[in-house]
Amino acid sequence: MNTFQLKIIASNKVFFDGDAQSLVIPHVDMGYKGFLANHENCVLPIDEGEMKITDANGKEIYAFVGNGFLEFLDNTATLVCVSAELPEEIDARRAQEAKIRAEEELRQEHSRLEYYHSKANLARAMERLKLKNKHNI
Repeated sequence: MNTFQLKIIASNKVFFDGDAQSLVIPHVDMGYKGFLANHENCVLPIDEGEMKITDANGKEIYAFVGNGFLEFLDNTATLVCVSAELPEEIDARRAQEAKIRAEEELRQEHSRLEYYHSKANLARAMERLKLKNKHNI
């Protein structure tokens, strides 16, 4: 199968750097967006959620990905994001605590900016827990 070069850079590490057969990422407006070799050139924002990479050997890698953007140019995809974590790297207790904190912040009356910040924190925590539970790790 045809491959493309994929590099995923999180704020604290290079998560993936190699050839891939496919990439599926959470898109801000369209739910999920998939990429194969020789995809048209584009730049698009990504939302937090589950990401799926099929590497050059056909191995499927599932991971949580935070907000960021992806550039696909000349059969090379570069994804820059806030965070990228494998299911086994997600601390379920910490994610559950973040969820509880965000829910409490949403119940309090704050400025509109603080409301949206709390809402984003809640979404991020819930996506981490969903991925952790889905893969039973």
